Amino acid sequence: MTTVSSDLGISIDGYLAGPRQSRENPLGEGAERLHRWMFEAEEENQAEVDAILGHGAYIMGRNMFGPVRGEWDEDWRGWWGEEPPYHAPVFVLTHFPHEPIEMAGGTTFHFVTDGIESAMAQARAAAGEKTVSVAGGASTVDQFLNAGLIDELRLHIAPVLLGAGERLFATVSDLDLEPVSSRTTSLVTHVTYRLRHP
Repeated sequence: MTTVSSDLGISIDGYLAGPRQSRENPLGEGAERLHRWMFEAEEENQAEVDAILGHGAYIMGRNMFGPVRGEWDEDWRGWWGEEPPYHAPVFVLTHFPHEPIEMAGGTTFHFVTDGIESAMAQARAAAGEKTVSVAGGASTVDQFLNAGLIDELRLHIAPVLLGAGERLFATVSDLDLEPVSSRTTSLVTHVTYRLRHP
């Protein structure tokens, strides 16, 4: 069966995004510092960057896709410009139907209105032999963790305190985690856990 992983940039106090997310601050105020390692020290973190962008399909929550709430703003096409970095199908969880959005470079955003199990089934089918990534945000990852649908959790821990925002594990009561690896570079510590499911 297809392996499902989740790669998450996280602060040392457990936040994936800062407070007051907006079009001007897509990650919330101050949270861009969580991802400095990907841009300012890409060479020493190349293996992790390649792993994040090497999946056969992705799943994300609507809040990760954009700031639009309620009915869709039909002009919104995501944060990433005309060629998003995924180069694979992306399944966006939402309560509001939307036609697929095909982007340059092989990324197509599909909008899933019938829950996480449906999104996972579609992502597995699209990924074929490749892995599936649950990309975020925090509440989406928590839902998949609670459902036992993630096999590997890869945390990229930045030495940053955010103090508020979108916190990982906010609705998760218990996990059986097996430490697999850890590696520290100049701007981040990469920690991988395997999830043991009953």
